[in-house]
Amino acid sequence: MRLLLNSLFYKNPFEHLQKHADKVKECAKLFKDAAVCHVEEQCTEFDDLTDQVARLESEADSIKRNIRNHLPRGILMPVDKFQFFQYLREQDKVMDAVEESLLWLSLRPKGVPNAVADDFLHLVQSVIPPIERLPELVAMATDFFRSKSEQQRTKIKSLIHDIHQQETEADFLERELKLRVFSEIKDALVVFHMVRLIEIVGNIADHAENASDRMRAMIAR
Repeated sequence: MRLLLNSLFYKNPFEHLQKHADKVKECAKLFKDAAVCHVEEQCTEFDDLTDQVARLESEADSIKRNIRNHLPRGILMPVDKFQFFQYLREQDKVMDAVEESLLWLSLRPKGVPNAVADDFLHLVQSVIPPIERLPELVAMATDFFRSKSEQQRTKIKSLIHDIHQQETEADFLERELKLRVFSEIKDALVVFHMVRLIEIVGNIADHAENASDRMRAMIAR
């Protein structure tokens, strides 16, 4: 009986979710620095910054696998397990999109065309805030599931609203930048590369928003 009870009340999986969120936030600054480095063309640290992001992504993947592989089937959780894994999936996709963005940047060694360079960096900057709010979101949710405080629930909803607003702003910049690419750049190959790159960078904020939506579902009455 004691063994059974121990398996039911396994160590809080939100602790591991917090570690995963911290990795996601840690890669945000590296991503911004790498993007600036690549656009300016005079920076020699792009490959090193990309390697650091890859290392963080690998560490986050390890945490994700640990959560998935070591969560006992009969564990008692304060949320639906399927919703929990959906949240983890979207949070993990943030890092995947960051890594893919850097890959696409590396495919054009000459950097981003000058005509759209400033706007591209503006887009990159716009997707950083929603990434950086995810650890705060997980921490607030962890406290809520302990206390079931309505005041805490309200704070979480306010944070989710902020993430939605930030994603909306990033989405607007993404659309505007695509229009500029088509109007300012004549080389079809460069247009294709930039449009795809812009979409992948935009996906970073999309997945952060999706994660916040999954959290909203978990805290719902």
